[in-house]
Amino acid sequence: MQSKEIMGSDEQVLKKELEELQKQLGKKQKFEDALSSLKSLLRLHYPSASPSLRKTFYSVVCRVATVLKTRYTSPGFWLAGSGLFQEALLLTSDSTEKEHLRNCIAQAKEHLDQIENPPDVSQNRGYLFEGHLTVDPEPPQPQWLVQSNILNSMATLQEFESSGRPVDHNTIETASSLLGELMSNLDDMIPEIMEMGSTAPRVPPASKEVVAKLPVVTITEDILAELGKDAECAICKENLVVNDKMQELPCKHKFHPPCLKPWLDEHNSCPICRHELQTDDHGYESWKEREKEAAEERRGAENAVRGGEFMYI
Repeated sequence: MQSKEIMGSDEQVLKKELEELQKQLGKKQKFEDALSSLKSLLRLHYPSASPSLRKTFYSVVCRVATVLKTRYTSPGFWLAGSGLFQEALLLTSDSTEKEHLRNCIAQAKEHLDQIENPPDVSQNRGYLFEGHLTVDPEPPQPQWLVQSNILNSMATLQEFESSGRPVDHNTIETASSLLGELMSNLDDMIPEIMEMGSTAPRVPPASKEVVAKLPVVTITEDILAELGKDAECAICKENLVVNDKMQELPCKHKFHPPCLKPWLDEHNSCPICRHELQTDDHGYESWKEREKEAAEERRGAENAVRGGEFMYI
């Protein structure tokens, strides 16, 4: 009975030590020492730890991954982090934890490879972006933008033809080019053409300019107290701690910047309240305006009907 009490007491001491190390991870000058201490504790105590203490170990290891992704680029930090993830992977038996740790190791390897083997930009031809010549080649346009451009251009040609104006050589070339693009994108465009006018179009990614202007806030003790002790980034599910950098959407919900950007590229809506950001797709933005006006008209008609019913009663 006495030995169990001592073991329980020891685990409480270890949990306090792990909590302190987690706080030190956010301080650049203490990061490597905290990581080294965490690795030693992991080797020494994890095999004989209770399930509760093992979860605490895993939580702090996950915190290392989050801190690396959101704050640090130093290859030494990432190399040390990769060593910790590999150590934890060998010790844990939980399949979900193993999968997450493998992803952390892969991200660390990718980060280190990019540092050791930077892309050769000497052969790349830049492109003009916002008045400046970039060093990277122009990326391919996303499929939704290609489709939008084709449909908009075809609508313009149809309007040109219906106006009765003579068709010049340039118009013929444009029509031929559009027909070629349409044929090469036919498989992708047929579902969207079928959906036009009947259902909402697929939401394009958020505008890069809008995302870049989203404010970045640092989590303080006061903010954390306001959010609650179990506050987390709704995308990566990591608990928030003091000094976390968070990007704030117009709806006031906050997320880690590295988590938010790919989410907005794919979904373009707040993971919590589904608030949409502005896009660069003028066709989609026009559709939203039309839907908004139509909704207002429907509300007005419903109110008029209700008012008539009231008067009749």
